[in-house]
Amino acid sequence: MSQYEPNSEIIRRERTVMEHIRNNPNLHHNALVKMIVPKFMAKTTFEKTRDSLVEKNLITVNVDGNMKFYAPTPNYESKTLVHFEQVTNTSFHNLKNFIRRFAADYHHKDADEKIHISNLLLRNLLQTDTGFTLLDSTKNPKKTLYRDEHLEIQQLIFHVFKVICDDKDFENIYPSIVGNLGGLLPKDFLDV
Repeated sequence: MSQYEPNSEIIRRERTVMEHIRNNPNLHHNALVKMIVPKFMAKTTFEKTRDSLVEKNLITVNVDGNMKFYAPTPNYESKTLVHFEQVTNTSFHNLKNFIRRFAADYHHKDADEKIHISNLLLRNLLQTDTGFTLLDSTKNPKKTLYRDEHLEIQQLIFHVFKVICDDKDFENIYPSIVGNLGGLLPKDFLDV
């Protein structure tokens, strides 16, 4: 399975925890654990799933005395979108800063490091661009709100390829980099 395909087991676990929280809003942490563990998942898995839902702003934790209660986050659709936008913008700015140093450091690395860093950079640039596309789609599907960011990512991808192509190891590393990017290309979902 590609890392870009949703993990159905994680989705099932998150849905299970969300349903139990939604259906039992007055249950404290230990009572919720008793309902879910071990019937649906292990305790550690429950805690990781709960933490993931909190991180995604899908549930909130309320403390009353020494007991924790969970509830679906009010307006989680908009709060999740805000979180998604923050993560995408942070990634975008971090990538820009990293790529500024990329050209100077790239030529001093060995071939394996060059392949690894190039693949990582290109994958993260494409993921960040996808983040901006999703934000465009959810905010206003008739207008490109992140036009400047899309264009800048396009220029950053060009810059990364230029550094790769101008390198002495180009002939050895380029096929590996392009081969890895082939896994990111769309596939006909009807053939799956």
